[in-house]
Amino acid sequence: MIPIRDVHPSLTLPVITWLLIATAALVFFAIQPSSEDLAAEFLFEYAAIPCELTTLSPLDAGDVQGCNPNDVGTPFFPEKSLPASVFISMFLHANLLHLLGNLWSLWIFGNNVEDAYGWLGYLLLYVTSGLVATAAFVLSNPGEVTPLVGASGAISGVMGAYLVLFPRARVVSVFPIFFFIPVALPAAIFLVLWFVSQFALVGSATGIAWQAHVAGFLFGAAVSFLLRRLLLGRVEAHRRQLVRRRSGMQSFG
Repeated sequence: MIPIRDVHPSLTLPVITWLLIATAALVFFAIQPSSEDLAAEFLFEYAAIPCELTTLSPLDAGDVQGCNPNDVGTPFFPEKSLPASVFISMFLHANLLHLLGNLWSLWIFGNNVEDAYGWLGYLLLYVTSGLVATAAFVLSNPGEVTPLVGASGAISGVMGAYLVLFPRARVVSVFPIFFFIPVALPAAIFLVLWFVSQFALVGSATGIAWQAHVAGFLFGAAVSFLLRRLLLGRVEAHRRQLVRRRSGMQSFG
């Protein structure tokens, strides 16, 4: 199930969505090394690693054999900032396909959620969803020594918000098993199917952090449910303002 676009134009300029997309792309193409060996080293140096966040100390040789909070070995990167790594990980990606998939989803769902939350609220939702997603993965995999990278936990929060706020909006998608024929589904159906599909990854060796996706999605949905009346009121105010602006332009013409 691959989303192509949603049939729900934004009412304001999605500045934060553009900036998030641009930042992730800039980090991938201009900062992350292109060499496979150097890229792996870069991720271990800067990305969040569950074992490090569990033991509150940078990874060392002993941790590679088994995460041990009592290990006093020499860290690989002793100057690494663990709090910063949690934020940095949201802008790192494993490969180009990983980057494009995440940013495409953010482009489709982010602009309308940004309409509802406003610039500051939307950025706060995005970052907080990413933090919750990271925490969920760390709690589920406290001894994991593989770097956790990608914006998908934060974007899952945006998708959860979209489900609550715009369940009837249409999402045009293609299904590979149906010969890539485009189908316009209500967002509620598409996003629920996407959410349920995450549990199909349980126990798999795909390397996909499904726990982060689920936690981010539920967090975004819960916050948006609690604020739904306020958020939809803001969307309606934007819509009325846009109608007045267009009416004024037509009268002037």
